[in-house]
Amino acid sequence: MSLPAGPVLGIETSCDETAAAVLAPEGRVLGEAVLSQPEHGRFGGVVPEVAARAHLDHLPRLVAGVLDRAGLGCAALGGVAATAGPGLIGGLIVGSSFAKGLALAHRLPFVAVNHLEAHALTIRLPGLEAAEVAFPYLALLISGGHCQCVAVLGVGHHQRLGGTIDDAVGEAFDKVAKLLGLAWPGGPALERLAAGGDPQRFALPRPLRGRPGCDFSFSGLKTAVAHLIAAQPDAAAADIAASFQQAVADVLGDRADHAMAAFAARLAGRTLVVAGGVAANATLRTALAAAAARRGFTLRAPPPRLCGDNAVMVAWAGIERLRRGLSDPLATAPRPRWPLESLAR
Repeated sequence: MSLPAGPVLGIETSCDETAAAVLAPEGRVLGEAVLSQPEHGRFGGVVPEVAARAHLDHLPRLVAGVLDRAGLGCAALGGVAATAGPGLIGGLIVGSSFAKGLALAHRLPFVAVNHLEAHALTIRLPGLEAAEVAFPYLALLISGGHCQCVAVLGVGHHQRLGGTIDDAVGEAFDKVAKLLGLAWPGGPALERLAAGGDPQRFALPRPLRGRPGCDFSFSGLKTAVAHLIAAQPDAAAADIAASFQQAVADVLGDRADHAMAAFAARLAGRTLVVAGGVAANATLRTALAAAAARRGFTLRAPPPRLCGDNAVMVAWAGIERLRRGLSDPLATAPRPRWPLESLAR
């Protein structure tokens, strides 16, 4: 493996965060910026067309800003990486087209980054851990749109062990937050509310807990909260939030336990990595750390600022691929659906 010829620019526009970052070839962050689009607040959720237009408005300024902070011009870059899927197609087109334009104009390699792989590889970013997290490891990817257990065997080499059969965990957080009248985005607001509540107050279901395999289901839990609120409209919102959050923690701990058992039966690694926006939740991290310890695994998680959508992870995923001589033609099309396991093909 060899380092890229210069720093790598990363661009992230898969949903409602517009982000850009520049990383040195060895992974040191030279400049980064994330803009969470406020335009969606009045709609109570992400509107794809609004998101795409906001990316178009904000991205040129963000890229210019991070390059300025890094003290670089485009000609000094060693490559450009952009999220090409999965995600909202309008935003993916904006970000990847911008990146391709820079790559074409300055004769730079272009890397089409899989958003899920970027989350899974973030933990390998130099400086986050005392020692590099080596392959293979087990990744629990939990975000607003994704919830799955993946064996990370190498760059571009992943095996899906299980995933959600309905809502992703982040969707469940946002929907329950909306039922409680919390502002969007709901996940962080619900965690703050739950901090003052009693997690044992309400006996909510733990879907699929104890079942074979490591699939997830959160739709029934969300519905149970809706029925609870309808039946007890005067119940303390903090207790509902805390009870819901604890139910999710119990489910994730159980499903991760099954995934670790399946992973350990076939592979040598003993690291559980949790990544994605929901991985910033402290209660969920505590539950997963306990589950990992019971199985003889060690839990690793990026710092909260790198759990949500960001461009540092995109630039780092680009570096991981460029170090292995991997880049993509400018004709590569963005994909709203892009399963991790398809990267090997």
